[in-house]
Amino acid sequence: MTEHVFIAGAASWNRIVYLDHLPEPVPHMQFALDEYETVGGTSAGKALGLAGLGRPVVLHALFGGDVDGERVRGLLESAGVTVIAGAGGATERHLNLMTPAGERVSLYLAIPTASHPPSEPVATAMAGASAIVLDLAPVAQQLIPLATATRRPIWTDIHDYDGTAEFHRPFIDAADVIFMNADRIGPDPLPFMQSRVEAGASLVVCTLGERGAIAVARDASGRMSRHEVAAVPVDVLDTNGAGDAFMTGVLDATLARAEVPDALRAGAEHAATVLGTRHLHPSLDAALGG
Repeated sequence: MTEHVFIAGAASWNRIVYLDHLPEPVPHMQFALDEYETVGGTSAGKALGLAGLGRPVVLHALFGGDVDGERVRGLLESAGVTVIAGAGGATERHLNLMTPAGERVSLYLAIPTASHPPSEPVATAMAGASAIVLDLAPVAQQLIPLATATRRPIWTDIHDYDGTAEFHRPFIDAADVIFMNADRIGPDPLPFMQSRVEAGASLVVCTLGERGAIAVARDASGRMSRHEVAAVPVDVLDTNGAGDAFMTGVLDATLARAEVPDALRAGAEHAATVLGTRHLHPSLDAALGG
């Protein structure tokens, strides 16, 4: 049996509201173009993507003993994700204001909290994983020492890192593979990407939206190489989860021993599959409506 991937981070219940433009910071009224509820959270998106690709996946996230937590866990498990739930007091909930152009403002309505040490099931799942994904969340941050001790490859997604945010640093320093986007890193992400490969990362990937993605890799001999991949043309319904799908496509292909160019193409193809659904993954369409 294929070894599983372990993911730690966020899973949430989200209300998505589409507007023709994001609200201006003045009192006013707007009419919504559309609204619906769905599973959210970057880690949930990655777990759904890997399960959809046939890769066994274990997700560790925090949930409250509430209806939203039961709903999120049930939908994840029905999609093939093994969930190790931590007690978080409340299930994470967001209100996401979106525009058809993909702009987003996320309002955090509830945030889980926990200071419990890693449970035995979490430690066991990490030790037996083919790769460990640590997303930007306190529940994942506390696992960094344990993840490093397993000597399993650590993947992280630093999203719109600006080059200075302190919360991101432990994830960056621990990771063998880093994913990010170019929203806040500056006009040229390559210097940062190259610096992380020089510091020991084997692969750094920066997604560029409709322009595809660029990557800097280091091979077994230590040589550095640069790669690019174009986005797969697709009619876009919703952009939520596309970055997570790209990363999971690359991760799945890498675990199948694909070379970097082929892995990047697999990521682009997988990202295209979620751009045609308003959920994090098409596997949720039947339960929540496409």
